[in-house]
Amino acid sequence: MTTPTQPGPQPLEADTAPGIRGLPRIIFVTGTDTGVGKTRTTAALASALSGHRKGPVAVYKPAQTGVAPDEPGDIDEVRELSGVDRVSEGVRLLHPMAPPAAARREGAVLPGLDDHVRHIRAEAETAAHVLVEGAGGLLVELDGEGHTLADLAARFPDNSATIVVARSGLGTLNHTLLTLEALGTRKLRVGGLVIGCWPSDPDLVETDNLKFFYGLNTPLLGVVPEGTSVLVRPDLLDQFPTVDEQNPNVKLSTSARIRVGGYQTVM
Repeated sequence: MTTPTQPGPQPLEADTAPGIRGLPRIIFVTGTDTGVGKTRTTAALASALSGHRKGPVAVYKPAQTGVAPDEPGDIDEVRELSGVDRVSEGVRLLHPMAPPAAARREGAVLPGLDDHVRHIRAEAETAAHVLVEGAGGLLVELDGEGHTLADLAARFPDNSATIVVARSGLGTLNHTLLTLEALGTRKLRVGGLVIGCWPSDPDLVETDNLKFFYGLNTPLLGVVPEGTSVLVRPDLLDQFPTVDEQNPNVKLSTSARIRVGGYQTVM
């Protein structure tokens, strides 16, 4: 077990992390799959950007599925984890499915692409940054006309970027490269990669995947350690104990360290 020689790191902040500081006003957050940690990553980004001296941060979820009207959704989790109160959603649907399928099952009308564009533009008038969290992956349809988060991002060609949230384990390389290729084909700016849930005891596959991500042209902005909602530079992970969600009073530590692309990370 390693012992930190200095106090553990604080979450990344916009003024101290070049990759975060360079993000444009409108930031789309997509994932390589569902359940990859988009909401916690959105909360971590919101927290990092909320101290930006240019103004407040707004968070928008175009379509929330799998949540009843009286239950907390992703934007509620973002609010709780980040402390950012300026959160909103376009539509909320009960069934945990893609928005068009969920809407059909309850006879709901989905907002159109123009509705989402108007809302984001309105938020951007007074917010330093607007974070837009997608539903599932990049090409999941948001409305009944086949429009996706990629189509929504394409409506903001000059002042937006997309953050791709990836898994750490087996299969993530293919899923991540496919997502990056889809963004590149559409000439959409990629703001960076984030590993949405980095385990306290990563295996060899996960460690090797991290090496691979460092070798990409797309910057790896950071990782969200398991059980947390902060964005941490991988070289600081060994100083950042992870919380065991089953027992929040128990702090998990890492054991061995290796060098990856000039950074120090855990193995």
